[in-house]
Amino acid sequence: MYIFDPRIRLPEDPDTIIWKYLDLSKFVDLLLYKKLFMSRSDKFEDQYEGTFSEPTYEEIKKLAKDNPHFLDYYKRHRKNVVISSWHINEYESFAMWQIFTQKNEGLAIQSTLGKLQKALAVDTEFEQFVGEVNYIDYKKEYIPFDNTFFPFLFKRKSFQYEREVRIISDLTKFDLEIDNGLKIDVNIEELIEKIYIHPKSENWYKKLVTDLVAKLGFDFQTEKSDLESDILI
Repeated sequence: MYIFDPRIRLPEDPDTIIWKYLDLSKFVDLLLYKKLFMSRSDKFEDQYEGTFSEPTYEEIKKLAKDNPHFLDYYKRHRKNVVISSWHINEYESFAMWQIFTQKNEGLAIQSTLGKLQKALAVDTEFEQFVGEVNYIDYKKEYIPFDNTFFPFLFKRKSFQYEREVRIISDLTKFDLEIDNGLKIDVNIEELIEKIYIHPKSENWYKKLVTDLVAKLGFDFQTEKSDLESDILI
């Protein structure tokens, strides 16, 4: 279920448009099982994920002198936090198509922040928090650590293009052995507002996706991205 935390930054407008770019297999998995995959935080490509900036680390080291287990907690904690990443943008992102899809295939789910929050209500086992990522200079700027989620809501400035909002769950109390991540229940009809097909895909691919969505019992609006539409001159 979605839990609101006033300390976590988030756009105020529930109609803020968000996107998730994914390949067909992950999309089918989402529709078929009505579950959203959340990746273990230390499995992300960015090795700094869930870590601290240099000024914060120096402060934590001082605190750890009298509590040697303090740093160990944060190292273990990364294995117990799972994340689903979304992209904030009023329009499609060419960069996101390039990064998260391959071979001229793939899809983008368009939703809104408010719809995402409502879609999470069906999961009664885990608590989900939603927050916007802050992009900072890890050599100079400070990351607060009075909230255990804060290390997962900061990234280096070189990732600013991601404009990320993320769903975060801390599974520490469940004492689970998490491999690459886990799936949470989600209301698919509430979550998906529209589906966009890869701009460089062929017509057969759009038909495949459209037919697949229909056969699984959904009637989402589906259209091909117009980022590669014909020029008008």
